[in-house]
Amino acid sequence: MDERSRPRDTGPDSGAVGTVPALPTWLVPRPRLTSRLARGVLGQLTVVVGPVGAGKTALTLEWAHTRRLPGPLAWVSCDGRAEQPCVFWPRVVGALRQAGVDLSEAVVRAEGPALVAALSGELNERGEPLVLVLDDFQPAPGSPIAEGVTSLLRHTAGVLRLVVVSRRDPPLHLHRERLTSDLTELRTDDLAFDDRETVALLAQHGIDVPRQTVSALRRRTDGWAAGLRLAAMSLEKQSDPERYVAQFAGDDEAIVSYLVEEVLDLQSAGMRRLLLTTSVLDRMNAELAAELSGEEAGGHFAALVRDNSFLQPVGQGWYRCHQMFADVLRMCLRHEAPGLVCPLHRRAAAWLGRHGLLAEAVRHLLAAGDWDETGRLIVRRLVIGQVLGLTRARLSAELTRQVPADVPTDEPEPVLLAAAVAHACGDDQAYTRYMERSVLLLEQLPDEEGDRGARCRLAHAVIGMDRLRTGSPQEARAAAAEAEAVTSQLPQAALAQHPEIPALILAIRGSSELRSGGLKAAETSLTGALRAAGAAGNGTLRRDCLAELALLQALRGRFRDADELTTQAAQPPLPAWSRSGPPQAALHMARAWVELARGDAVMARRELGDGEAALRAHPDAFLSAVGALVAGLVRAAENSAPQTVPIGDLVSGSQLPRAVLRTVVPACAALLGPARPGRGANRAVPQAEAGPPDVTERLSARERDVLVRLAQMMTTEEIAEELYLSVNTVKTHLKSVYRKLAVTRRSAAVRRARELQLL
Repeated sequence: MDERSRPRDTGPDSGAVGTVPALPTWLVPRPRLTSRLARGVLGQLTVVVGPVGAGKTALTLEWAHTRRLPGPLAWVSCDGRAEQPCVFWPRVVGALRQAGVDLSEAVVRAEGPALVAALSGELNERGEPLVLVLDDFQPAPGSPIAEGVTSLLRHTAGVLRLVVVSRRDPPLHLHRERLTSDLTELRTDDLAFDDRETVALLAQHGIDVPRQTVSALRRRTDGWAAGLRLAAMSLEKQSDPERYVAQFAGDDEAIVSYLVEEVLDLQSAGMRRLLLTTSVLDRMNAELAAELSGEEAGGHFAALVRDNSFLQPVGQGWYRCHQMFADVLRMCLRHEAPGLVCPLHRRAAAWLGRHGLLAEAVRHLLAAGDWDETGRLIVRRLVIGQVLGLTRARLSAELTRQVPADVPTDEPEPVLLAAAVAHACGDDQAYTRYMERSVLLLEQLPDEEGDRGARCRLAHAVIGMDRLRTGSPQEARAAAAEAEAVTSQLPQAALAQHPEIPALILAIRGSSELRSGGLKAAETSLTGALRAAGAAGNGTLRRDCLAELALLQALRGRFRDADELTTQAAQPPLPAWSRSGPPQAALHMARAWVELARGDAVMARRELGDGEAALRAHPDAFLSAVGALVAGLVRAAENSAPQTVPIGDLVSGSQLPRAVLRTVVPACAALLGPARPGRGANRAVPQAEAGPPDVTERLSARERDVLVRLAQMMTTEEIAEELYLSVNTVKTHLKSVYRKLAVTRRSAAVRRARELQLL
């Protein structure tokens, strides 16, 4: 509530010149802020700036009454923007004299600049610190009052400690004070009540609610003192306080009346239009405000930012409106101009879309109820992956709540969006219906719309790949082939901004190559998918690629590499497994190989059981064949003596591709040969192949740093960013590492480093 509009007025007239108003009985103690004020007045200037009702004057009063002051305190209550110099300066002189400052008649009789000069001289002669509080100080920039106070402050350094309480930044050249560290600022965010203070305020009204209800009320009001006070008054009349808080918003009658009278009705016509039209925005800048309000009203934006503390900076020229005030403005817009709401949302979406702020553009299109345009935007900008959860950035959750029961359109984009949302929500029936319908609509696209058709087909393929990847490998490979064909028709610059698309294509291709026996090609594809998934922020796909790479290395007999990859696949920040399927089964199969290499047949059998369980919902012939082979190895390891296991008999009946079997035989021989590890004898993991000779030249500390990050599958650019090096410098280190380790590839360098125990 406004500091001078107390719900329970018990103090004396706060406008008495020079007299510090009495401490109100309804005041909520805020020691965390009064201590900041106490430290602030040790410097030259302290400003307390916040919107109407933020508790500025109440806080300053608490400080004045409860904290030790550096000198006598003079309090002047101003008349805001209506303050006149002929009134202001006599008030200041009178307040100083009432505070015990001895001023001559020459100061009392002087006017204008002469008064400021005379006052500065006598305060400096006095030499002792004194505090001057200017409450509701809102002069216009460049006005006589603003210039006079600036001059007074400049010429009384070390003596005058000025505290300004205002709804907007005082025009006192604050930037100069910031540079000299002589400025203390308490702003809207600082003035917001925390949970403890909210509890104390509610207790004044006899309200006792659970802690989570207190937090909810504080969040809904943004900690705004007036909003909390008005809510508490209403809560006194409620039989179910918790339900009231759950529904409390800016459309509460008391809130609306207060803000309309105290703020909105005081604005000019242009400023009012600007406030109402921009109320549909979650955040705004000058250009977007002009787009919605028109150039004339948009021209008021600078004044709005300067004069309205309900508008808070969020960085890079963007501002956010206080939640309760925004709610009131939106309600007023709906009442005064309901026909403008949807067009304003569409105009905001168009501007945001042009400037690459797609998530916000989508929210506005959904607010306008325009599903068709939402589909066009998402499909044509190639961001269908953000709907499917393939990227770090996600589009609005409102998509899942606002998808229409049917999409009555002849355009493929809205139908593809509906299919993507249905897949994300697990609605199989709707997914199938929309995907089938999208195929028919894609066939009807005219040839001259080649680029549009390519973007629609790519969206169709991406949805299909994500849907089929873990359940229908062959169909997923067909969708990936379709996506690869389509991407050649699109600008590579556009595709480069969406690494989730190549990540999905490469992951499916690598999985297919692994199952057909092309281990080298599979390693290349899966490693590429791993990097692209990392760039996209897709932890699930990254985890699945690590699992399949681990299995690939186990099949090669590189059990230490497989062990490292399985460990990475199960570590945060990668997500935990939420559902069974081939990738999880691949992880368990790889672990079974590793445990067998350690000589722990019991753990190997347990991992096999977990892998078989993961395949029940989504059978995979290749993984089942791997599991059967490992199971045979486990039985042989448990029942046979060294050198008596017929390796040929073990692999002859396997259903694995011939190329895989040729690779697997040495790994099997290493596990069952005379040098096989005994059970529990050593937890170290052996490799099937013999290690190369020792490194001939020691790696430098920086080369080791690069090598460690190489083992984490980081790209050259990512290594450069993390180590604060240039990309060229990282490449130079990599060449040196390759030379010293006698290798030519990244994977070989990592493998060689592990063999030499450098990692």
